[in-house]
Amino acid sequence: MGTNERAADVLLHPQRLAIVRALAGVQLTTKELAERVSDIPQATLYRHLGLLLDAGIIAVVSERKVRGTAERTYAIGSQAILSQEAFEQATPEDHFRYFATYIGGLLDEFGRYLQRPTVDLAKDGVGYREVVLHLTDDELRDLLTEIRAAIAARADNDLTPDRTPRLISTVTIPVDRKTGDPE
Repeated sequence: MGTNERAADVLLHPQRLAIVRALAGVQLTTKELAERVSDIPQATLYRHLGLLLDAGIIAVVSERKVRGTAERTYAIGSQAILSQEAFEQATPEDHFRYFATYIGGLLDEFGRYLQRPTVDLAKDGVGYREVVLHLTDDELRDLLTEIRAAIAARADNDLTPDRTPRLISTVTIPVDRKTGDPE
């Protein structure tokens, strides 16, 4: 199994995805991570951290001694994103597994959000919807380029007191045509 395949197998687990999301754009100690993903038991968290470290998905960026034990600070590592090559070489079964894990991770994040003491979807900017657009291949490529550019323009924003981490997720799937639809 190659490095990318190993990283994919390790990353594509709802609790490990939650850990990686918690580290997006920040560096956190194990204690800080445990607070952010409080629904993951401590022993399980340590096991997941070990797997993520071994796969290069996260990295230890510093260590310091605290009461005789090493306190590690973690950040996103070099293998956190699947390579385009690994994505293209995946089988249909792999893609289904990847997508199911991705959706499971979204469900976990939404469940965490709904467990907050106060939930205000409008104020928090929460939304989910789908729309079918009728697009040529060129129009689809243009739309995806625009979306990626809008996200890329904000991807390097530092976490500050006035910024809230927000999960933006997109799914693009062609919809099968019905019999009698224009070709």
